[in-house]
Parts: sequence; structure tokens; C-alpha cells
Amino acid sequence: MKIIVAPDSFKGSLTAVEAAQAMAAGVKDYDATITTVLLPAADGGEGTMHSLVGATQGTEVACAVQDPLGRTIEANYGVLGDGETCVVEIAEASGLTLLHEDERNPLVTSSYGTGELIRYALDAGFRKFIIGLGGSATNDAGAGMLQALGMKFLSKEGVELNPGGGALNELHTMDSSHFDKRIAESHFLIASDVENPFIGPTGASPVFGPQKGATPAMVAHLDQALNTFANVVEQQIGISLHAKKGAGAAGGAGGAFQAFMPGEMQQGIHVVLQAIAFHEQLNEADLILTGEGKTDIQTLSGKTPFGIAEVARQEGKPVLLISGMVDEESREALQPFFTELHEVSDGTRSVDELMKHAAYYLQQKTKEVLEQYLGI
Repeated sequence: MKIIVAPDSFKGSLTAVEAAQAMAAGVKDYDATITTVLLPAADGGEGTMHSLVGATQGTEVACAVQDPLGRTIEANYGVLGDGETCVVEIAEASGLTLLHEDERNPLVTSSYGTGELIRYALDAGFRKFIIGLGGSATNDAGAGMLQALGMKFLSKEGVELNPGGGALNELHTMDSSHFDKRIAESHFLIASDVENPFIGPTGASPVFGPQKGATPAMVAHLDQALNTFANVVEQQIGISLHAKKGAGAAGGAGGAFQAFMPGEMQQGIHVVLQAIAFHEQLNEADLILTGEGKTDIQTLSGKTPFGIAEVARQEGKPVLLISGMVDEESREALQPFFTELHEVSDGTRSVDELMKHAAYYLQQKTKEVLEQYLGI
């Protein structure tokens, strides 16, 4: 018997790789003769790089880059098991988790470090990229990233702009004469579930700015700044980012990729499943196990377990969901997509206890679920 083990991370307690290992251990506890294929997955958000590297037996490369406030940190890019595909996650160098809460200020935070990661990867010979746009601390339209790759953003006086989204109000012209020529030789597959436009009420600044530290006044300033950026881009290269679908992802970095990087944007889970060769493994599988920290109605909007269930259902394969918690009010809506729904939480242990020993309890629950489903 062959079982695919393909969970997302259990946020706050287990990475997708750790969750897959715990579930696989539970399978072996039930029956050591079962073949398990570990395909830790993600939906394009934080943790995507680690999941892809883990699922394809790839590697990670550490680089010295700038964090969102310009401090030197160590961040990684991933290389998939094919040795050809590079994974860059914006959260690695430009992520919200790199800042203390009182440091969050999208007027000044920059995506420069993400551009540095791409440059390191280009130096190493990579031309095929997967980009994860979740978890950014920035609202700078990806300008910092583009600056790290040689683009210059100049004021009316010809002075280069300061880092951060706030300065983009002063943008008058772009100088792309030193923009890295290797970008044109590369392909960028953008994993993102964000469909928000660049500017406006549902744009990057009003929707995502507040969680990055923006006050209402900052939101208005940033939206105007991104509008200025979009105007200059349209004037100089003829691409209108203003209402472009997905351009608002990662504080407008989604727009920078669409305007300046050859490639396309796809739903995160589809990019991930393709990269880990999920479809190929599915052909020989008898059962799929998936899960996440909490499963609720939001799961059906393209999160990892739903994406896996969709693909598996097309092939007629059963999918057992084992999550930390399953929202009771969402259970009825979730049931048609999964063969069975299970949760580690049984009401007898505190959330703190479950999270502290998450791997152990997930392993135990997986064994119990298989005993019920397959018979002892």
C-alpha cells in the first residue's frame, strides 16, 4: 500500500516538513510495511520554499542580505531537487516576521533584500524561478527589489529615492539602463492567491497596509504613492498596473514582477503541486493524508488541503484530512471535498499542550485515523 503524506504547516507549531514526518511516523506505527511518500506542501504563502525544498530533496543556500529596514541578516533561497529551479520567498528577506511590532512601518520598509536573493541566484547560474509572495512587510511596489537588480528610481531633481513606499510619491522617472540583463533570460513563476489590484479601495495599501503597520493616513499616502509609481511605469514601458489583477500582492511587488520579470502568476497551490510532482505520485497512491493547523471555510479559497483534495478527487483517490482543529461551523461545507475530516484537538487537552507537543499528538492521531479507516 502507498500513502501520500502532504500536509501544509501547522502554524505556530510545525512546519509542513515536520508535520509530514509526524504523520508518516503515525502511518508506520499503524503498519510498518506501508510505503509513505512525503510531499510537504504549501499554497504560495510563508513556508513555501521550505516545503518545496523538502518535498523535492533540494537544498537551501544562505546569503547575506538586507532585512526590510536595511539591516544585514542571513536569508535563504531554495534549489529544488531538479538542480535547475530556484525558489525565492519574499518573507525570507522582506518578511513581516523579521520586524518587531513597533518597527512595522510600510512608509520605509523595503523589498531590497528580496532583490539581493534573486541576484545571488542569478550569479549562481539560475534562470528558472518560483516566487512566493506571502508574508511581506513592505508596501514599496517591489521598487526595493528592482533597485537591488540595478533599476534606479529618480525624483524630478534626478536624486535617487529613499527606500520604502512613502518615497514613491516623489518618483519622476525610472532609469533601467543598469537593470540586470540576466532577468530577460529568466522565467519567473509567481505563486500567489492574491488577486487585488495595485491601487484603489481593494488595492495593496488599503487591504494589506494596516497589518504591516499603516495608519489610515499612511494608507492614503501609500495608495497615492503606488498610483504615482503606476503612472510612471505606464508612461515609460506602456504597462498599466493600476487595476491589474494580482498586482497588489506583497505590497505591490506582484505588479513589479508582472511589469519587469518575464513569466506568469498562478494560484499558489497549483504552482506547488506542479513543482513537487504531486500528479505523478498520485497515480500509484492508494490514499492521501493532508492537514493544516486549523481548517475552516477559508480552506476552500485555495489553501493547501483543498488544492490537494481537488486534484485527488479528479483521480478518484480518497483524502483524509487530519488538522489541528476543524471549525465545527465549517464542517458541513468542507465534507464534500474530503473522504473524512479529523482533528487532533479532542477537547481534553489545552491548545498550549497540543502545540507544545504537536508532532507527538499528530503522530498518535494519524495512527488512530488509519486504524479506524483501514481496520486494525
